[in-house]
Amino acid sequence: MGHPNKDVAMRGYTAFEAGDMATLGEVMSDDIVWHFPGSSKLAGTYTGKDEVFRLFGAIGQETEGSFSNDIHDMLANDDHVVALVRSTATRQGKSLEGVGVHVMHVTDGKLTEFWNFPEDQTTVDDFWA
Repeated sequence: MGHPNKDVAMRGYTAFEAGDMATLGEVMSDDIVWHFPGSSKLAGTYTGKDEVFRLFGAIGQETEGSFSNDIHDMLANDDHVVALVRSTATRQGKSLEGVGVHVMHVTDGKLTEFWNFPEDQTTVDDFWA
């Protein structure tokens, strides 16, 4: 068994991939803050589960459910989880394939803040344009 915060984050990734919003709701704090970087129409800071779920819905709709994260590795301590990820998706004839780093703040067993740092932000912005 890994660090409990790693288990929380992995449970969130598994639920996201399965479209299991109930489990995602369990691993997120009510006032979670989600940072989607860049300059695309999805870029911004989303506060609270409702806003984050709307973002997830937009990602799913825009990619017709093709968006996926493959976890390469994950590190955790008592406050944070860092995941090394490979993200893929297709959208309007375009493909996205890139690596990045996700940083999560965890408090009392709940994800409270999420930052996404893609390796190539320009490619990500172009994909979502």
